[in-house]
Order: sequence, then structure tokens, then C-alpha cells
Amino acid sequence: MSEHFSVQEQQYMLEAITLAGQSPYATKPNPNVGCVLVKDGKIVGRGFHPKAGQPHAEVFALADAGEQAKGATAYVTLEPCAHFGKTPPCALALVKAGVKNVVIANLDPNPLVAGKGIDILKQAGISVRHGLCDAEAKKLNLGFLKAMAIGSPYVRLKIASSLDGRTAMASGESKWITGVEARQDVQHLRAISGAVVTGIDTVLADDCQLNVRELTGVDITSITQPKRVVLDRQGRLPLNAKILQHPEQTIVMTPFRSELEALGVIQIEPQPLSCLFQLLAKQYQIYDVLVEAGATLATACLEQGLVDEFIHYIAPTLLGQTARPMFNAQLDALVLQKRFKLNDITKIGQDVRLTMTPVTGGV
Repeated sequence: MSEHFSVQEQQYMLEAITLAGQSPYATKPNPNVGCVLVKDGKIVGRGFHPKAGQPHAEVFALADAGEQAKGATAYVTLEPCAHFGKTPPCALALVKAGVKNVVIANLDPNPLVAGKGIDILKQAGISVRHGLCDAEAKKLNLGFLKAMAIGSPYVRLKIASSLDGRTAMASGESKWITGVEARQDVQHLRAISGAVVTGIDTVLADDCQLNVRELTGVDITSITQPKRVVLDRQGRLPLNAKILQHPEQTIVMTPFRSELEALGVIQIEPQPLSCLFQLLAKQYQIYDVLVEAGATLATACLEQGLVDEFIHYIAPTLLGQTARPMFNAQLDALVLQKRFKLNDITKIGQDVRLTMTPVTGGV
């Protein structure tokens, strides 16, 4: 039986969703959550989770409302937590404050919560409904929700290419195909990610850093930098590579190297991509992965069905047939083609960004 929600209630939840999006770069591995408290038709409290380790959205909203929280309705984007972590359970905070009703957008698949938050509220006599603006709220925490549900991170594959689908010249030269605006957009993708994954060939060709260096209107120090994950099955990563300038932020999948251990780099033994991604989620709490790589790794991710979202920046230029392709699998029949659902087309500077999801189960 589906819940019934009024138009006004939708507005309250959309306000909570907007609040949740105010700190997209600092909460990981925690989810982005917003909360609005309403009493007598007026919003009396607002809050969002600003940073991992700090109080959750409900706590800030309750503090904002003060005494007016008693008898109020809470609109929260994610099921209130039910466990003691770095902060006490938010479900208990709502009970203690005397909140009368709670409306939830997304249920929390985290086994430590997973309905337990709702149970605490109901046992205290609080009315609970859920599912309001469910789809909109899910967009806030695609990685967290997927990782909590099935143990794998949400994987975004980013590729920048020419009109003829080329990502670099034959020599490996690739700076720059797309313009400044598109590259700034990629900085945002890195900032929302727990890790940026690349292959050793990309590191050798570009000596890339893959960190967040500049984001318009954002203090870089407020961003939780993503880990940089280098796939180096043969141990070719040079010790003077720029990506090792911050070894505490670097993970290398490689046969064990004592010199990397001395630098403080995390080393992971070579393994299949699916296992690596699961390990990143389970052991390192990395729930959003951005793959920035050449054709070999990009093709492997697509062919193994590991990509949740494909983000393709296309520059209005032609690089010619000797330039490197964005996809290097050999497909000998149309039935083997890789198709995508086009979700968004946006012009960024002089480039175009396509946001797609892979289509499975046929063409």
C-alpha cells in the first residue's frame, strides 16, 4: 500500500533534499542527509550533515528548532540512524525531542540501520511514513545506497574524446582535448568520489595527479580528497611519479614493493576488477568510484558490466585515425554493440557532456 503525501509535504521534503546537497564534498563515507522540522504549517528547524564526524542532519535541525521541535513533523531524506558511531543515534534524538511524526524519503540499507531507526520511532509512539521524493533523494547518495545494499561501489566512467572518438594522439599526448570548463566539471566528479581509479599506462603517459586542485566557489581545504588508485600489475610505477607526492592518498594494486611500503602507500595484491571494487567499498569505505583511464581499463570496466554511469565529454575537434581510441574491444557483429541510455546532454563551454547508463539485456 503506497503512502499518500500532499503537495505541501513534497515541498518540505524537497527543502530537506536541497539542504542535504549543501555539503557534497565533505561527508564521505557518510551519506548526504537533510532534515526539516515543521510545526503548525511552518518550518521551525533546518539541518544537514556537514562533515564526517560531525552531528547528523536531525541533530542540527532539532537544535535549530529548540522547544518548537516538540510535536513537530520531521522530514528527513534518509532513515534516521539507530546505532552508536561517532555520534549517538538520531532516532533516539527525535524521540527525546518529542517529535510527533517522521516522514522519510529513503530507507537506509545499512545493516546497522535497515529498519531499526523506524522501529525505535514507532516504539516511542511516533507516526512514521516513507517514500516521499524517494527518487530525488536517492541521487544524493548513489554510492552509499549501492554499497550498503550489495557491497559494491557506484562506478562512474569518465572519458574525454574528440568527435571521432579519440582520447589521445598516437604518442600519448592528450593535454588538452576538452576546454577549461569541462576540466573544471571533472574536478567536481573527483570531489564527490571516494577514489579515482586509473591504469599505469595513463600515469606513465600523463604523470597525472588525479586530485582535486581547483573547484570554482569552493574552498579546496573543505574537500575530502579522493584516494588515487593505480592499477599496476607489473610494478612499473616510478617512485618520482606525481601521484606519489601524497602517498597517504594513494592505493596501488601491484605485486608487493618494499619501496612503496616505505613511502606509506597502501598496496593491494593484483585481483579482478570486480573484487578490487568490492574491496574498496568493504575495507576502505569507498562508495563512489570515478574511473579516469585509457581504452584498456575503460573497455574492461564496460565489458565486465561494472559501470553504473558513463560520462562522456566530447570536444568539437578531430584527431584522426592514428590517434588512440576510447574503446578498444573488437566487436564483429551489431548484436555485440554496447548501448547506453542517454540521461542528460549538457553543453559545457565549447564541449558537450553526455551522461548515460549502460543498457543491459540486449540492444
